[in-house]
Amino acid sequence: MAVGFELELEELRGKFQQVVAMLNPAQLRSVVLELEKKTSEPDFWSDPSRAQKVTAEFASRKKQLTQLEKLEREIDDFQALLEMLSELKMSGDQSELHDFNQEVEVHHSKLSSMLQELEIETLLGDEFDARGAILSVRSGAGGVEAADWAQMLFRMYTRYLAVSGWKYTVTDVSYAEETRIKSVSLEIQEPYAFGKLQFESGTHRLIRISPFNAQGKRQTSFAAVEVIPLIEETDDVKIEDSDIRVDVFRASGPGGQCVNTTDSAVRITHLPTGVVVSMQNEKSQIQNRQNAMRLLKSRLLMLKKQEEVAQKKELAGDVKASWGDQIRNYVLQPYQLVKDLRTLVETGNTGAVLDGDLDAFIKAELVHFKKIGN
Repeated sequence: MAVGFELELEELRGKFQQVVAMLNPAQLRSVVLELEKKTSEPDFWSDPSRAQKVTAEFASRKKQLTQLEKLEREIDDFQALLEMLSELKMSGDQSELHDFNQEVEVHHSKLSSMLQELEIETLLGDEFDARGAILSVRSGAGGVEAADWAQMLFRMYTRYLAVSGWKYTVTDVSYAEETRIKSVSLEIQEPYAFGKLQFESGTHRLIRISPFNAQGKRQTSFAAVEVIPLIEETDDVKIEDSDIRVDVFRASGPGGQCVNTTDSAVRITHLPTGVVVSMQNEKSQIQNRQNAMRLLKSRLLMLKKQEEVAQKKELAGDVKASWGDQIRNYVLQPYQLVKDLRTLVETGNTGAVLDGDLDAFIKAELVHFKKIGN
């Protein structure tokens, strides 16, 4: 076998066996067959809510099983390639060696990506993990400095979504001084968007030489990121009319100018909790109200989950809450460093991170929080 790739093959097989142990292919295959039988029942769609849950689970489980089987075949193919490469080296034929060696490297890279994706999916089994998400960024105190940082984070996440091939919609945006962003919300209609992004929630801290300060002083800015799951029709979130206050206003653009000539934007306040949502991306007030109610239900659903988690921690003697805590530092001056304060993952390539290269941070978050059962 080709020297230099033996360890890679051994590592890939080791990781694959860990995934196999977690997913249990025999049991997974049995679950897929059982779910498939249910979808074939004559009265399957008589209960739409149940049918939606079953079909979603069936699609997810079948995808995992297909990925497992494909990955096992690919690892066997990789081993065969290595054996062929070793024979080619021993024969002394250098004419095809370079191209064949490149093919092995490409296959290894492909295998690593497939395995990483499957590893992450094995960690995403909680109640809301398979859902789409609403990601919001809000600037902290500090005027244009903080608003500029919120805009940088907004760009970072949209670049990450673009590289990931995920579609998103800007559902609400509020501008601060000099056309910077005070707050912005994105709706991401992609499977597992919430599961993968949920631990980005928290306070993000920027340290840099201020471009808005004539003396060139170092400045610290804060922005809060919130990630919540998209609501589904089957979710039991009831909101009484008496519990909300609805305000309408004209949608605004950069600099505060009105972009609509009618009061189409909607703000809804949930009086019992104080949760406020707004929506202005549609020209119709009715559509904005419907979307705002959906967003409100998503936030109340997440709030309920957080309260349940906090109660469990309190009963266990741990009252420290993570929501809103500082989670990551972005240092641009006097040195270059992005460091996650929970997983301790760090990089000096700040430009790449702010350009959307978040994979290392997100994977570390999932491994850290999912494995410790947070």
